[in-house]
Amino acid sequence: MRNMLKTLTTAGALAAAFALPSTVAGQVTLNVVAEAEMRSLDPIWTTAGVSYAHGALVYDMLYGEDEKGAPHPQMVESHSVSPDGLTWTFKLRSGLKWSDGTPVTAKDIVPSIKRWAVRMAVGGTMMARVGDMKIVDDSSWQIVFKEKFGPVANVLANSGTPLFIMREKDANTDPFQQVTESVGSGPFIFNKDAWQPGAKWTYRKNPAYVGRSEPPVGHAGNKTAKVDVIEYTYLPDTAVAAQALIRGEMDLIQFPPNDLTPLLRRSPNVKVEITNKLGRLAILRPNHLVPPMDNPKIRHAMLYAIDQTQHLDTVVGVKEQQIVCWTALACRTPLETKTGLGDFANPTANKEKARALLRESGYKNEPLVLMNPTDQPQITIFVQLANQQLKEAGFNVDMQNMDWATLVSRRSVKDNPSGNRAGWHIFITTSTVPFQGEPLANSALNTMCDGKNWFGWPCDEELNKIRLEFITAASPEQRLEIAGRLNKRFYEIVPYINLGQYLSPSAYRSNISGIIDIGYHVLWAVEKK
Repeated sequence: MRNMLKTLTTAGALAAAFALPSTVAGQVTLNVVAEAEMRSLDPIWTTAGVSYAHGALVYDMLYGEDEKGAPHPQMVESHSVSPDGLTWTFKLRSGLKWSDGTPVTAKDIVPSIKRWAVRMAVGGTMMARVGDMKIVDDSSWQIVFKEKFGPVANVLANSGTPLFIMREKDANTDPFQQVTESVGSGPFIFNKDAWQPGAKWTYRKNPAYVGRSEPPVGHAGNKTAKVDVIEYTYLPDTAVAAQALIRGEMDLIQFPPNDLTPLLRRSPNVKVEITNKLGRLAILRPNHLVPPMDNPKIRHAMLYAIDQTQHLDTVVGVKEQQIVCWTALACRTPLETKTGLGDFANPTANKEKARALLRESGYKNEPLVLMNPTDQPQITIFVQLANQQLKEAGFNVDMQNMDWATLVSRRSVKDNPSGNRAGWHIFITTSTVPFQGEPLANSALNTMCDGKNWFGWPCDEELNKIRLEFITAASPEQRLEIAGRLNKRFYEIVPYINLGQYLSPSAYRSNISGIIDIGYHVLWAVEKK
């Protein structure tokens, strides 16, 4: 348990946070503890969770996944496929409007798809097979494929790499530049004028939102807001955030730190529940462009240095919520496989083997920059343990502390830290199992050698070729066979290293209901009584 005296010493910070301008009296306001600062309003430009949450409130999607991952039409009313399977024609639902009152048209959809596909691995996989994409009329458009691509609706619905539809003028922004406006057709409107970066930001119910008739489930169905205002407050001190939830000043914390959950469970007005039944995965991502991380022997040495049991015991501490997982994708899924696993795949580390591999690799004791986001309670523990485990194996680790927003900015830097202080060798992040476990969506698994893949930029055409076989896999047995070959090649090149899979509870006030059981909270169905 953290020393709760820290809460008293940071009471001033809490008071300052709640002294900021708030929402109009009389409205139902949902007060949420933000997991990090929000520095980017563009959920296509960045995969940061806080920007993803922003996008889910402001924008809508063409299709939405239910809690089991099945796609359902969302902005789309219907689609048809030509007899040869190559031409897909889509039609928008009628009455859809942007929050500025202008209608949503096919002219907005086509550039939104193109921009998203540049940044998201699953979109790029689809677009590589597209011959043309054209507008039919204001409410219809077509995607014409050069070869059959079966999982079109699944790709457009994927919640791990969400296709948030933007206005034409925003969607035409260079994919590698940030969109700075947030005008969407989703359930909420972002109050940009009241945004106080590093402190607080709010959303108000969108009166122009046109919901579906189906009930909300996962990312699908009617997203009509149940509260008037959602207010995010960034409280980097987790003890302060926990006390704010206990006192009713906050309504919800998605990722409370493990050492504070006993305190939260004892509060009569707080519920602590696992709302993501599939769990999350933590991964260590090397920068494959920068020596010595470009040496696969170095990455293999790291495999033996990592002790997943220690990571899970420290971060989670509840055996029933911990899964030692060496499958390249995710465990407890249809694609879990042991094919290709070596003697590194043990619950505990093999430091002697790690040291031997490190000696064989020619490692010259170069300092490895490991970025540590101290405002992320779970990730920073993973980082500190990785720092310790790698040092015990003989690595010279330079752990650099920063906030998550800074890490998100720095991880796009490809330069060697020896020549650019913003450069890096390693960062650690977490993701949901539905995202990590789907080979076409998992951005970290994309090893295309064009330098446009996800941060870390591994290059291996063989692995990527195997990954793309999932496009035409027709049966569960065929998918599992491909997963076995993928797993084998994965551990020959090591694009990233699993640190463990775990179930993480959320904490919220007892007067809150409607939290949807998916990997990352979406708040349109939440009610506050």
